[in-house]
Amino acid sequence: MVKYNIDRTFAALADPTRRAILARLATGEASVGELAEPFEMSLPAVSKHLKILEQAGLLERRRDGRTLYCRMEPMPLQDVSEWIARQRAFWEGSLDSLAHYFATEANPGGTRNE
Repeated sequence: MVKYNIDRTFAALADPTRRAILARLATGEASVGELAEPFEMSLPAVSKHLKILEQAGLLERRRDGRTLYCRMEPMPLQDVSEWIARQRAFWEGSLDSLAHYFATEANPGGTRNE
């Protein structure tokens, strides 16, 4: 299984235009023109966003004649999801330990300070 560079994935996801492009591609393949249509920017500017998504492994391109089509590649998102799950488990465990500390050791005898 290929592990993607989550730094590149996070960097690609940091931009709202790129997130919108990925949201559109989640519904299926689209041409570059279709992807550019909702944005008030030039086609070269959209192409730069697509290149960043492609470099992060989130997008694949294919050519059919003169038309360039893009589709979403979800595997880098799986790597990010796994990383987030590990961070969540760590922090939830740490917060549970802190709550336990305050509930027991920081308050011996069980009296409440009000």
